[in-house]
Amino acid sequence: MNLLIVLFTIAITIAAYAFSRFLSKRFPHPLVNVVFLSTALIIIVLLISGISFEQYQPGLNLMTFLLGPATAALAIPLYRNREVLIKNFIPIVAGIVVGASANMITTVLTAKLLGLSKVTVVSLAPKSVTVPIAVSISKILNGDPSLTSVFVIATGILGTVLTPVLLNLFKVTNPLARGIAYGTTAHGQGTATALLEGPIQGSMSGVAMGLAAIYTSFVAPLLVRILIG
Repeated sequence: MNLLIVLFTIAITIAAYAFSRFLSKRFPHPLVNVVFLSTALIIIVLLISGISFEQYQPGLNLMTFLLGPATAALAIPLYRNREVLIKNFIPIVAGIVVGASANMITTVLTAKLLGLSKVTVVSLAPKSVTVPIAVSISKILNGDPSLTSVFVIATGILGTVLTPVLLNLFKVTNPLARGIAYGTTAHGQGTATALLEGPIQGSMSGVAMGLAAIYTSFVAPLLVRILIG
């Protein structure tokens, strides 16, 4: 019975992604987002079928394990576009540093302005980097790792929806710039969306995701303590 549930949860996850991908191709609009739609579809199916998150977890763990090879596969488009990376290395690094810093500063100051608790503020600070690194930063800052995980996932979903909307609004068409924006603001989920746009966007987003995570892990503890006081 448990095996059937695991197979079913994997099947609905794949089906939700395939259907969302079909819709995004059929209706190419930033709001018709694969990550957002597939997440919503999975939640709806789980609620209707009565499957709890604990029952969904084994299948999720198996699919999460595959993120390792998928992340390593990002090296392929990066290698193919290595000349773009080398030629624009300084602007790329500068954009990532500015973007990651802006993410942390605006998040912390906005949270303080809204009167959120210190634990919530520091848990929010690393929201724009991938979960494992964000959780580690949260622990260093005495935040709540569970809250941080939720904030990171929410940021990824919102980022994949809003990033293309804002980029199109401000007429940002350069694939390199678009890739950096996705990776810096929406980490892995943004990179998945960037890959759907094109190989340069995807490879640059992968670079941005990795460098932003490294930069944030070094700077966040110091920056957050300065801003919080």
